[in-house]
Amino acid sequence: MENEQMDIIAMTRKLGAMLQQDDRYTAYHLAKQANDQDEDLQKLIGEFNLKRMELNSEMSKPDKDRDKLTALDGKIKELYGQIMANKNMAVFNNVKNAMDELLSQINMIITMSANGEDPATCSVEHSCGGNCSSCGGCH
Repeated sequence: MENEQMDIIAMTRKLGAMLQQDDRYTAYHLAKQANDQDEDLQKLIGEFNLKRMELNSEMSKPDKDRDKLTALDGKIKELYGQIMANKNMAVFNNVKNAMDELLSQINMIITMSANGEDPATCSVEHSCGGNCSSCGGCH
């Protein structure tokens, strides 16, 4: 039994290595690196996080300042719009979606196999029948 468990772990490590050879993985990490090096984007993200913390702080006060909450909410939405309009963030979101889809498909095959489905033929398409017991996950 222990050998079988080690074989599964070894095969999973091989799967991890194969995943790192996939173009979607490479694109994701290049886009992430571009985001990390984009000073304007990082400044916007920093401002966004500060305003979000400010909003959370104001929300936790017993005597909330409604005008301040409205202003903070507006500023957060404005910053979010600027972040999402950034070219590097747009590229990142696209490649992240592709990477998430790949990981979801891998997870779906593993989960369905664990639930008794044939790994060679189980579907990787998302379809929700409402029963989460055999689900590989929602987006």
